[in-house]
Amino acid sequence: MLDSIHPSWQPLFDEQAGVLDEILAALPKEGITPKRERLFRAFEQAPEHYRVLIVGQDPYPNPLHATGLAFAVPEGTKPPPSLRNILLELESDLGIVRDGFIESWSLQGVMLLNRHLSTLENQTAAHVLLGWDRFTTAACRYLVRVNKGRLVAILWGAKAQELVPELGAAKVISSPHPSPLSSYRGFFGSKPFSGCNKALLELGCEPIDWSR
Repeated sequence: MLDSIHPSWQPLFDEQAGVLDEILAALPKEGITPKRERLFRAFEQAPEHYRVLIVGQDPYPNPLHATGLAFAVPEGTKPPPSLRNILLELESDLGIVRDGFIESWSLQGVMLLNRHLSTLENQTAAHVLLGWDRFTTAACRYLVRVNKGRLVAILWGAKAQELVPELGAAKVISSPHPSPLSSYRGFFGSKPFSGCNKALLELGCEPIDWSR
């Protein structure tokens, strides 16, 4: 499970070892999403690789959807509602029509991180009290520190926006969550993708090609 973590994250995992031991000991052996071996997929790339951080709440409760990367689904999978709304906003914002395989964004430098890295199958927000938020808060602090603030954070929903005090000099773009319950309260029309690229250029960073 921890074998796939990029070595550059090791100081974070060493620092948070006690917290992670508690969380992993409390996790059920079965019936969680994503699968245990995918829990830390957001950490497969070096922190220096990432110039954008997208934060969601917790994984998809459908085990066929959860990949370990926030909002991403396996290639060829029909997008669930939140991802469908993200793709609708992408089309509205930049005129880009694309499939639901956004996992490819992570290869360009977009960290797709949930506040809580697990939930129970078919049950949303089952692990919000497990302690994942302590770990992901520390992870975001570490990411900002390593990148010396040259980072754009896109925070979707109240749980993600709890991170604002931890993001220091990073440029922050916030809106309601793209879920059907909140997307019409300000997610649609928020233009996060063009806003992100504008902020990246201001930081002297290369923009993201959201079409691939």
